[in-house]
Amino acid sequence: MFNPNMVPVRQQFNAQHIDNISEAAAKALSAKGDWVHPGEKIAIAVGSRGVANIAKVTRAVCDFVRAKGAQPFIFPAMGSHGNATSEGQREVLAGYGVTEEAMGAPIVSSLKVERIPSELPMPVYMDAHALAADGTVVINRIKPHTDFHGDYESGLMKMCVIGTGKHAQALAVHRYGADGLRDYIPQIAREVLKKANVRLGIGLVENAYDQTMLLEALTPEEIPTREPELLEIAKANMPRLPVDALDILLIDQMGKDISGVGIDTNIIGRMGIPGQPEPAAPRIKRITVSRLTPGAHGNAIGMGLADFCTQELMDGIDWAATYENTVTSTFLSRGNLPLVAKDEAQAFAWALRTIGTTQAHDARIIRIRDTLHLSEFWVSEALWHALAGGNLEQTGPAQPLLDEATGRYRG
Repeated sequence: MFNPNMVPVRQQFNAQHIDNISEAAAKALSAKGDWVHPGEKIAIAVGSRGVANIAKVTRAVCDFVRAKGAQPFIFPAMGSHGNATSEGQREVLAGYGVTEEAMGAPIVSSLKVERIPSELPMPVYMDAHALAADGTVVINRIKPHTDFHGDYESGLMKMCVIGTGKHAQALAVHRYGADGLRDYIPQIAREVLKKANVRLGIGLVENAYDQTMLLEALTPEEIPTREPELLEIAKANMPRLPVDALDILLIDQMGKDISGVGIDTNIIGRMGIPGQPEPAAPRIKRITVSRLTPGAHGNAIGMGLADFCTQELMDGIDWAATYENTVTSTFLSRGNLPLVAKDEAQAFAWALRTIGTTQAHDARIIRIRDTLHLSEFWVSEALWHALAGGNLEQTGPAQPLLDEATGRYRG
């Protein structure tokens, strides 16, 4: 069995970040003036993504609302995540540290929605408990989306649609495919911002190290104009692979706490949506993925973006959650099961056998923890020699990829 030497490396990104998240959130909320009043009930929308510092930001909003004499409550702003059940969505929040005990506020988890009057060709929904409150605060990270690209991608506008609109809105919007997401999310979001009770949006931008670099409180009037600007900042600071062409990408783990589709399509250069153009780069011949993150809660949506997975990943799949999320999205091939290898050694061997005429010792290989953390990873010696002198530094001695006794990767 060919067992390539892999070189541990580090690449440098912009490391600007906020040191005191709670303080930054409090200042941003205070700067928006008299937006909450004594005795009011304020709903706080928290999503299902692995947003950096989400528990701290949510707690800061709860504390601010309470300090004004109002009553905060949290609701899961999710579509089909958590198996599209109230308890499952509560568990997703708990996985991010957002619990009633930690936040000092009740969590009202329900899939019940109310319809907001609208002349759009599709219904506009909002969580019934949030709509019945005096006001709503929407929290979300702003970043490139994994299904489509436009002025608004993953952010506050999308959260005002598929988040606050729950499973019902997700089903309605996803019927129109990726183009529908791009075209209808802004229209529906504007209806929600105009006709519902959104008081503020908390927009977060992360650097390539998964750290919060910007936190802004935005009024409903500011969200549509400011979010595209924040999206450009997010794009400029997102992590990326150091090359545009690879033979093999080895991914240790995937999950919805890493990306909405488990594996960030912007990183791997695979969209996996019929009728949608694939990214020009990076071009990767074979992708393997080894396991699900604990934060995935068994949801393996996106596994179909890989060519090979391991038995360990397959054993961790919650099929009901995976299929509900996949069917809701309508992008069915992303839920397809890759070829299942007994272990990482076999997955790598299969990948190596299927990269064409490239000789094994010349293969350009990268091994990453996941598509969210790309500051430190491993590269094959062949690739290291090609990249030497660039934006990478070696952090330790090269060592064989595989522990041949266990069939697992080293390190």
